Amino acid sequence: MVSPSLLVKICGLRTEAAIDVAVAAGADAVGFVIAEGSPRFVDAETARRLIDHTAGRATTVLVTKGLTPEAAASAAHGCGVDVLQVHGFDRPQVERTLELFPRVWRATSLAAATVASDLDSWGEEILLIDSPRAGSGERWDLGALQAGRPTGSWLLAGGLDPQNVAQAVSEARPSGVDVSSGVESAPGIKDHALIERFVASARSVASSSSSSPRERRTI
Repeated sequence: MVSPSLLVKICGLRTEAAIDVAVAAGADAVGFVIAEGSPRFVDAETARRLIDHTAGRATTVLVTKGLTPEAAASAAHGCGVDVLQVHGFDRPQVERTLELFPRVWRATSLAAATVASDLDSWGEEILLIDSPRAGSGERWDLGALQAGRPTGSWLLAGGLDPQNVAQAVSEARPSGVDVSSGVESAPGIKDHALIERFVASARSVASSSSSSPRERRTI
């Protein structure tokens, strides 16, 4: 059964061609990484150009790490992005970011979530649960979710690819999925065929999550 409510995000895009493929395949959101040191890093000028190219066809997400709330929000405003995704922020930092930018997605891992309340909403629009090393492509034990599940809308990330995403959605029942290295031929190099296969595989299974953000459309 096709799941029109499952949000699909393709992250770490660096070219207009990759954006076009992701959008045509049916991705809801596309992400651009400005975290230095990542093989998917783009500078602010490139991010702005890619966001302009997307032209409202999908939700654009600026992925940041190691910045203050003020610097992250300033970068998001400067690029004209729809959503600011922050990694490694504690609750006061998330709340401060929300004062500066209207749409915030918070990324964490179960390894970093030290208490159950870390999986509660801190006011962010969506929580993203990644592997302990974000962007590494490493799988993590979905059974860990049995000890505590997010209370709001959340995306599953970490080690997903076209071969395993359908099973992961069935097992974890997330609101959506996020992929980067799982659709690459080499670190930072997107494989267009893998993007197409990933979106098709993700949408081939019905998500029974009770907290799905919305139907497949620009969010």
